[in-house]
Parts: sequence; C-alpha cells; structure tokens
Amino acid sequence: MKLQEYHAKRLLQAQGLPVSDFVVESNPTDVRSAAARFLETGATRVVVKAQVLVGGRGKAGGVKLASTA
Repeated sequence: MKLQEYHAKRLLQAQGLPVSDFVVESNPTDVRSAAARFLETGATRVVVKAQVLVGGRGKAGGVKLASTA
C-alpha cells in the first residue's frame, strides 16, 4: 500500500499517536500563509514537502526548509 505522508500522519493521529503539527495546502499562496502561521507561533523554520509517491524527493528538490514565509 502506498500512502502519501500526510495520509499516514492522519492515520497515526486517529490512533492517538503523537504527530508533529502539519497542514496540507495545494497552492503557493496557501503554503505561504500556512508557513507564516507556524512562524508566528514560535517555529524558527518550516519544512515544505511535495507530496508525491516517488523515492528521493529530497534529492530532487521536493523538500525545502524555510525560515521566512
């Protein structure tokens, strides 16, 4: 079974397991707003991840760290 990361996190949350805070957004404007909300509440960095069912997304540029929205 292949699951995207956010699906897996929702399943873990449903079972009462601890999961780091996350949101799922589908366009750049909403991603920027979500990052700003996390940073305003004390986060020093956010991670923006492409939700694709392939290996090596980090090497391909699908995972980015950001310290500003």
